[in-house]
Amino acid sequence: MPWVHDALHLRRGGTSIVLDLADDNVAIAHWGQDLGDAPHETIRALAKASRLQRVSGGLDTTSRLGVVTTAGDGWAGTPALEGHRDGSSVGVRLSLTKVMSTATSVEMLFTDGEMKVSARYELQVTGSGLVRARTTLRNDGEGVYAVQALHTTLPLPWEATEILDTTGRHLRERSAQRHELTFGTHLRESRRGRPGADATLLLAAGVPGFGFERGRVHGVHLAWSGNSRIFAERVPTGESFLGAGELYLPGEIRLAPGEEIATPELLGSWGDGLDQLAARFHDEWRSRPQHPTRPRPITLNTWEAVYFDHRLPKLIALADAAAELGVERYVLDDGWFRHRRDDTAGLGDWYVDETVWPNGLHPIADHVVAKGMEFGLWFEPEMVNPDSDLARAHPDWILRGRTDLPPSARQQQVLNLAHPDAYAYILGVISDILAAYPITYVKWDHNRDLVDAAAGPGGAALVHAQTLAVYRLIDELKAAHPGLEIESCASGGARVDLGILDRTDRIWTSDCLDPIERLENQRYTALVVPPEMMGMHLTTPHVHSTGRTVSLTLSGAVALFGHFGIEWDVTTLTETDAAAVGAWVALAKRVRPLVATGRLVNADVADPGLDVRGVVAEDQASAFFTITQTQTLISSPAGRVRFPGLDPDRTYRIEIVTPGGIVQTPAQSPLEWAHHDTVLTGRQLAVVGLRPPVQNPQQSTVIEITAA
Repeated sequence: MPWVHDALHLRRGGTSIVLDLADDNVAIAHWGQDLGDAPHETIRALAKASRLQRVSGGLDTTSRLGVVTTAGDGWAGTPALEGHRDGSSVGVRLSLTKVMSTATSVEMLFTDGEMKVSARYELQVTGSGLVRARTTLRNDGEGVYAVQALHTTLPLPWEATEILDTTGRHLRERSAQRHELTFGTHLRESRRGRPGADATLLLAAGVPGFGFERGRVHGVHLAWSGNSRIFAERVPTGESFLGAGELYLPGEIRLAPGEEIATPELLGSWGDGLDQLAARFHDEWRSRPQHPTRPRPITLNTWEAVYFDHRLPKLIALADAAAELGVERYVLDDGWFRHRRDDTAGLGDWYVDETVWPNGLHPIADHVVAKGMEFGLWFEPEMVNPDSDLARAHPDWILRGRTDLPPSARQQQVLNLAHPDAYAYILGVISDILAAYPITYVKWDHNRDLVDAAAGPGGAALVHAQTLAVYRLIDELKAAHPGLEIESCASGGARVDLGILDRTDRIWTSDCLDPIERLENQRYTALVVPPEMMGMHLTTPHVHSTGRTVSLTLSGAVALFGHFGIEWDVTTLTETDAAAVGAWVALAKRVRPLVATGRLVNADVADPGLDVRGVVAEDQASAFFTITQTQTLISSPAGRVRFPGLDPDRTYRIEIVTPGGIVQTPAQSPLEWAHHDTVLTGRQLAVVGLRPPVQNPQQSTVIEITAA
């Protein structure tokens, strides 16, 4: 047992947690680098060394950040708990009553006998070195206890003075932003009923200038798909911390006697550079028993090829062309169900439209399967069009806080899945479709925020209940249909979190397929999400979302390090173009075992027009890198680029494997190292690097590195 009197040391996966249990206000004295198998007395001394002195103008006992600190402890920062009983019993102060621990985890029970509430705090250090923490609050009193806020926090080193988070919008999710962590609170909230396109997937803080390769940095993610709060805070007592919790709407969480509410899991990672921080998330997620392990099928989605134009001859021709290219999964997108000729009607009427599909979906589904591909289908189960048979029959199944409907988005409203009858209907109709056709994959969309989401006029807020109902619905469908894979899509990337990804098999990273826009989006999504769970597709040369014209080389290279697919009317390809697309599909198949198991690396480059990223095998015996030029460079030819993440003492052979080869003009001389058998050490590649090929703006080069 690692219990040391009034201190506790948890360690695993290169991470240590030291807890100070000297009093009821249990605090984390250290979270981060492994402290080794330290003697017990030094752990106790370390905990003691973190305690605060009394200072002038303050309380007689300076309150510190504890794992369940409240205002009743004298804490003036963001509290772990805020609640009341009809405006009374607000002064909660939780006392430690029980500790159960192992070498890697602890569970602590806290009670407040006067206010009649108790809390269970759970913390675990996992095999990847990730920290998982959760707090559960219970009402032990006679009346209802209304919970206003329930947060979980992790401390930061005092030198972590720069914040990184992300923001965005539809078609540009997860754009990075940095600023100083000053005194006060940096708060990011989502009141959209889902994380939202502007949400931050990760809130990180580190030493000024931390990058992907180096610089100590800590970050947290909240594994929750509803309303949320995530914050960084720095207080005058010399403490700073990261925290998060579900954002409860007024009156949403009212605990009856004996009831309890748990926070979503707070997941914390750290590293010397963001790549090391991200690797802990990836390793953790890949260790789950339900994590997809078979090769990620090359996917063609029909949306940008046909939109709502569901003519069978066209869709069959698309399937034939896809099969010739090496596609392994064919997904029929929006437009197959009743009344759905555009996006203004039909959501909720999940029956095959007989006017478009007189023989059901069998002709296309059977043809796809006969071609050796899997068949997938689009649903948007949580939404309803007012212009639908479902809405006309059951207007009371629509989430609303007033008599009038909430403001519409994409001409749709939200179906109340917390309503037992609505839930049973959706579960039934989707199950019937899945049973009727050879469907192995569902693209599960969610195309609007939840606003004014309540159980009808005079009803309670329902975002919390709706989120749990969605989780339950997905779980039930997957349990009833073993082998079914589900993609989480939400106007593209507006619901990207590990709550939804614990029960689905990939996300649609963004509706924007422009590879220039995708570079940043995919890099910052991958801080938390393993790359094999990120949908990355080739796009049409003329990008639908931005109007930019892009080369196949750029589009293919940017899509390579993820779940590769195609979003393109491939029936329009010339023989030459089809061969080129087929070459990218073949390369993606060759790379995907590495993508699903390797380590993502990002080189910190000086020139803003260059992007260098790669994936390195777990044993460091091989790697693939892409060098992308997004704009004209300051110098020509470019300065040397480095390739981090390799074994420094191993020698490697470097080869350009871009389908079609290097794009070169007559003015350029041959790239000398690319025309010889070039062998360098991993240390040389990481420290010195080599000259990349001269490229025009918006071009990419793919490099394979193998042990010599």
